[in-house]
Amino acid sequence: MPNRLGAYLDSIRARDPAPHSRAEVLLYPGVAALAFHRIAHRLYRGRLFFLARFVNHCARAWTAIDIHPGAKIGRRFFIDHGFVVIGETAEIGDDVTIYQCVTLGGTSPDNGVAGKRHPTLANGVIIGSGAQVLGPITVGARARIGANAVVTKDVAEGAVMVGIPARPTTIAGGKGEAKFLAYGTPCSELFDPQTQKVELLRCELETLRKRLDILSALLLVEEEQKRA
Repeated sequence: MPNRLGAYLDSIRARDPAPHSRAEVLLYPGVAALAFHRIAHRLYRGRLFFLARFVNHCARAWTAIDIHPGAKIGRRFFIDHGFVVIGETAEIGDDVTIYQCVTLGGTSPDNGVAGKRHPTLANGVIIGSGAQVLGPITVGARARIGANAVVTKDVAEGAVMVGIPARPTTIAGGKGEAKFLAYGTPCSELFDPQTQKVELLRCELETLRKRLDILSALLLVEEEQKRA
């Protein structure tokens, strides 16, 4: 148990350079919220729903993080700062990182049957601050969700999603990335949606120019054939 706790704290220090010791990491609200959730989830699985909710309520009041007792969370999960909401049927894999003001929200069932309503995050996913991941969708392994993105559809493995609604960038950030990407996306203008729109327009313009050249050449050929 001490070894597992030490490995968990070290995994957080690897993703956040601010703490100077393991003891400091223990004071993080995300660590406390996860500890409370482990207790609440066991009570929930034991069908002690009121006690599970009570533990959840205490954790929310202390940490400003609301994790439903029914949510399934893997190993080395890290919430950096608070004001995070995680729904009942959410499933989170190993080594997932979530920043402040993120919601893993659900859909309201039309028929009154509470099925799978919340997202599933595969291993190594990073969710940037303010992002909203909504519905029973799947975010693939090592995918990155940029700050303030709104995700309502499945995300491919290794994709980098930005915007409202979220769309994949032209560069896959999760494939071959050796370093941890804070807040889900690199601090580079290559990942700026506005910059990418300009580049896409340039590509479209170049394609149109090539087509125009081809049409011009065909017209010249037809005119020469008519003259002949």
